Amino acid sequence: MLKLHNLSKVYRSDEVETVALNSINIEIEQGEFVAIMGPSGCGKSTLLNIVGMLDSPSSGEYIFMDEDVAGYSEAQLSEIRKHNIGFIFQSFNLIDELTVEENIELALLYHNIPASERKARVAKVMDKVGIAHRASHMPSQLSGGQQQRVAVARAVVGDQAMILADEPTGNLDSAHGQEVMEMLQSLNEEGTTIVMVTHSPAHADYARRTINLFDGHVVTENLRAAE
Repeated sequence: MLKLHNLSKVYRSDEVETVALNSINIEIEQGEFVAIMGPSGCGKSTLLNIVGMLDSPSSGEYIFMDEDVAGYSEAQLSEIRKHNIGFIFQSFNLIDELTVEENIELALLYHNIPASERKARVAKVMDKVGIAHRASHMPSQLSGGQQQRVAVARAVVGDQAMILADEPTGNLDSAHGQEVMEMLQSLNEEGTTIVMVTHSPAHADYARRTINLFDGHVVTENLRAAE
């Protein structure tokens, strides 16, 4: 599905050069569940942003669906991103003024999908993540776990091939965190590729493969034995 070859990311200011990623080589196949781990500042979020086409590498190749997108313009990246990639963030990123249903539907407004189909898709995905009974509620009326369920629904309502999750359980207690991980696991079993940044070894265990970063390098890759 995607391949990073000798990919690097360098941030430069007038006086300082910071190497966030250094000669990264990673391949992720369609349908994989991959966890990315490492200490703070090791490049995890930078890597996820580049994979999600929210940022571009300084050098190297990024092959996505057989296209080298490393040098694409923001408009080109945006077009690929909206049709293929969904995002789940630690902070939920819901819009306070919109209902649960409206927050989820927002992800479909740029896809030229008729209103009736949008409503049907939203209803289906709300039921899938167990939040349909909260459709007319505002985010402030939901628990943290429920808000993250809405965020998961928003990420998958467009039938995206890949979900990128940046510390998706970071603001949740253990019980709600486990619920979110089980949802991600279920989505993966249905064929969605999941790439997740996490600090939790227990949550990384839901993934089939764990990539460990340190100082912008891939230091180890661990494949979980089949159960």
